[in-house]
Amino acid sequence: MLKIAYHPIYKHPLPEGHRFPMEKYELLPKQLLHEGTCDKNNFFEPGFPEEDYILFAHEKDYFERLKALKLDRKEIRKSGFPLSQELVERELIIADGTIKSCHYALEYGIAMNIAGGTHHAYTNSAEAFCLLNDQAIGARYLQNQKLAKQILIVDLDVHQGNGTAEIFQNDPSVFTFSMHGKGNYPFKKESSDLDIELEDGTSDDAYLNKLKSVLPNLIEEVQPDFIFYLCGVDILETDKLGRLSCTISGCKERDKFVLQTCHELGIPVECSMGGGYSKDIRLIIEAHANTYRLAQDIYF
Repeated sequence: MLKIAYHPIYKHPLPEGHRFPMEKYELLPKQLLHEGTCDKNNFFEPGFPEEDYILFAHEKDYFERLKALKLDRKEIRKSGFPLSQELVERELIIADGTIKSCHYALEYGIAMNIAGGTHHAYTNSAEAFCLLNDQAIGARYLQNQKLAKQILIVDLDVHQGNGTAEIFQNDPSVFTFSMHGKGNYPFKKESSDLDIELEDGTSDDAYLNKLKSVLPNLIEEVQPDFIFYLCGVDILETDKLGRLSCTISGCKERDKFVLQTCHELGIPVECSMGGGYSKDIRLIIEAHANTYRLAQDIYF
């Protein structure tokens, strides 16, 4: 059974005019239920993780100041969010959703988190809507619990996973792969184990050809026993924050290729949704919903 982490706090309200589309976290599960892709049994509600799990990926001083709402003005501005207790709770619950999804992925082959993909969070700082790095926490959790030894993070958000790259920069047991827009934020990028930078305007054929030429060989080289997939839909041409030119069908083909590859090789995969900032919320929901439709078709 496809298991999906969702909590009402995912749609935490932000000040009017804030550019981060929080409503997608409420609309996506409603769409999946409405069309029959999922039923209520597919969803589970995460809670708060043990704080030691957070410290697998984040420095204690940063985490303590975050919990106490004592980040300074510059740190808060860099996070992109107005800091609040509810926001911190939201980040913790997202992390727990990814941790629990790891267990479901081990059981069923795949599991998903409606939120997550907070790949700009560093060991000791927040950045660009990311306060805690859910997939980094999940990867370290799996290793600490001796549930995985070699992990591959496949980050196909339009923005480089700079925080993830920093967290694992000296850890050969977690291979970080980021394929992203060269001209996109962050403008000062970190070094992942493998970075593929795409030119502005890259469209479906060029995008998919590059991915299909790289991923199977990478898996063969890394030999992961668990994969994290960050499946942001901000690669769309309509995305306000992206600079690539992929279509809905190209984005769907990307997800199909990644999920089929994981399924055929028998490697468990946890999917976190990542970015999506098209002006038309219907495009965001359709692109994200395709990932869940494919998971059901391929695995179940």
